[in-house]
Amino acid sequence: MRVVILPSELKASNFAANIIGKFISEKEKAVLGLATGSSTILTYKALIKKYEQREISFKTVTTFNLDEYMGLHPDHPQSYRHYMNNNLFNHIDINNKNTFIPECFDDDYVTSCENYESMLKRHGGIDIQVLGIGTNGHIGFNEPTSSLNSRTRVKTLTQNTIENNSRFFKDKETQPTLAITMGIGTIMDAKQILLLGLGKHKSQAVAEIIEGPVSSFFPGSILQLHKNVIVVVDKHAASDLKLYDYYIHTEKMHQAYTCK
Repeated sequence: MRVVILPSELKASNFAANIIGKFISEKEKAVLGLATGSSTILTYKALIKKYEQREISFKTVTTFNLDEYMGLHPDHPQSYRHYMNNNLFNHIDINNKNTFIPECFDDDYVTSCENYESMLKRHGGIDIQVLGIGTNGHIGFNEPTSSLNSRTRVKTLTQNTIENNSRFFKDKETQPTLAITMGIGTIMDAKQILLLGLGKHKSQAVAEIIEGPVSSFFPGSILQLHKNVIVVVDKHAASDLKLYDYYIHTEKMHQAYTCK
């Protein structure tokens, strides 16, 4: 696991965007796994800027999102389809037919989940999976005690997640308590994983991911077992790391080695 600690949320997000942008420019028909939430917004802004400056094109890119609320229409302002359109897709040259979100419109959730897994396989799997991290350790909507070998399925959200996301919903508006999410096993199939952790409120979660034991009680800890993970954090999100100075040193060594 490569741990990159940067001075600010902006620098961390730009670093992540540079990794994604470089990959898109080098690989034809790149397949990206995308996340929603506050941690990825600045990274998506940086990718939009790269597109506007003609550094990259998304014409041949395919994307698969991690999750989606159950019961929300794509036009609902809190749906993840709406989030992706507003924060990325509407501002780049991607073919909307190549943007997949685990949506279900006929109440056959089992089939929708199975079809999502099949589409992933047909596209050769995910090249780079972008992740955020919940304060309770979830990746996607894989809440604590989720099977570490799980596939795309319906999950019940914890009260912690519901409360954290309640600020996005209006007073008295019905807030979903169920979601479709890629499973942990699905996420771990990605060839590379890029996790963003931003802000002091994510510091304990970041410490558990990097330095805690691997446990289904903290699902993000499974990333310790992936062979190609980059965790990009700002200094505040990294503040609870016991080996903070070591990670700073090793990244300097990495940069010195790769720049030769």
